Amino acid sequence: MFKSVFTKYISVFALILLMSFLVLTSILTSLVNTYNTDVKMNAMADAAYSVSVFLQYDYEHSDVATYEDYLYTQGSRVMPVMDLLSTNVDDMVLWFVDSLGQIVFTGGSGLEDVEEHAVMAENGRYILPQSIRDQLAAEGMVSEQGRLDGFFRMDHCTYGIAMKTSGGEFLGAVIASTGSEGMSELLEAMNKTVLMSTLWIMLAALVAVYFITERLVAPLRSMSRAAKSFARGQFDARVPVVGSDEIAELAEAFNNMAENLAKIDEMQRSFIANVSHDLRTPMTTISGFIDGILSGAIPEEKREYYLGVISGEVRRLSRLVSALLDISRMQAGERKFTMANFDVCELARQILISFEQKIEDRKLDVTFECDLDRMEVSADRDAIHQVLYNICDNAIKFSYEGGKYEIRITEKEKKISVSVFNEGIGIPEADVSRIFDRFYKSDKSRGLDKTGVGLGMYISRTIIEAHGERIWAESEHGKWCRFTFTLPKASPLDKLKNRDDHTAKPLGKE
Repeated sequence: MFKSVFTKYISVFALILLMSFLVLTSILTSLVNTYNTDVKMNAMADAAYSVSVFLQYDYEHSDVATYEDYLYTQGSRVMPVMDLLSTNVDDMVLWFVDSLGQIVFTGGSGLEDVEEHAVMAENGRYILPQSIRDQLAAEGMVSEQGRLDGFFRMDHCTYGIAMKTSGGEFLGAVIASTGSEGMSELLEAMNKTVLMSTLWIMLAALVAVYFITERLVAPLRSMSRAAKSFARGQFDARVPVVGSDEIAELAEAFNNMAENLAKIDEMQRSFIANVSHDLRTPMTTISGFIDGILSGAIPEEKREYYLGVISGEVRRLSRLVSALLDISRMQAGERKFTMANFDVCELARQILISFEQKIEDRKLDVTFECDLDRMEVSADRDAIHQVLYNICDNAIKFSYEGGKYEIRITEKEKKISVSVFNEGIGIPEADVSRIFDRFYKSDKSRGLDKTGVGLGMYISRTIIEAHGERIWAESEHGKWCRFTFTLPKASPLDKLKNRDDHTAKPLGKE
């Protein structure tokens, strides 16, 4: 029942909403009840106090017997006052009890909720419970919400003030009381109102939460379906992106991941096709020529030539296997780089000289520029040689005959920038951002690049990034291309140390 996120979210939200309204109702009920009780108690205390003051002021004697006679004869004068004061609170009853606890007279609506088994005197008057009389005599007042020790059938708010002689003898008490029926009706009406409001609010909230939750869960369902498609090797599924919130960002990131997976899958397929072709072609050539030599189909005077062809194909296979092993070592983190200071300008000159024959064959217009004669960097010399050699080789391979070919090494702040420019076929705009991806080969037709397998640029990027630097490509398809990478400049202290190491004399010699 609670397996889906949608069901859990709706259930938890409804439960929280319900608990909140229950707590709110409980708090409101308690506050209203307390406030109403306090208001009633204050009003009854004022009324009881007023009657007691009136009775004490009108009576001048101080003994109980004469005071009770006064009460029985003067009750008609007191009751109108009690009736008037009882109007301050609905259903309030003011009643006076004598020293024996007998109710002498009442004012207001009268005592109607007295317990059937309440104690009565011989004269038919109700007698206040002994515990209440003792409390009045001892404390001088009583204030409670309840049944007054069994005197009433239902809960009442009761407040009483004792009247005593100057010597402290208990004369009687003025008591005010009111039932709680009105309060119960108020609380019941309030609870009904809150309940109906709660139901409507919960209905509106659940409808809103339904749509909000559906909007949150729908992309997750789409992602789940797309992920299952990915597991089957189908990378064309996409998640709709709606809005600009976190869910939309997640959906967009998921789509980007799907596109990258599709690109990786395409590159892997292309890589397998390229490697298969580059393995099969030299192996077929090698096999064919060896069979021709063994069978005598190739004349003896031409065997040396064809053995040279076989040797070239073997070296081609060796380069392919070396590149694959290099990729494997870098991915496994087994290739370690040894950082040292060296002159990158001299390294570039040596690489350029090694391509002298190829440059002459293509009649390239070569430009070589360095900001300084000597520009030292801190890097792995062999690794940077591999990067620069690969870039220079590609620049020659894809240059137009007689086109410009430039190597520029510049210094800016603490970085050395190396760039290789050529006028040639360039790189299509769609391929510029992918040229450094592994297995990617821009020249899919193999019109010019018959030896590469799309690993050189990936290896170059991995090496440069391992140095904490950047490499990028710029191109205008059909016109030109420029590859640039940065290297950290050797610090002055490192240069000084290297110079001291070279000029230091052997120990024990002058």
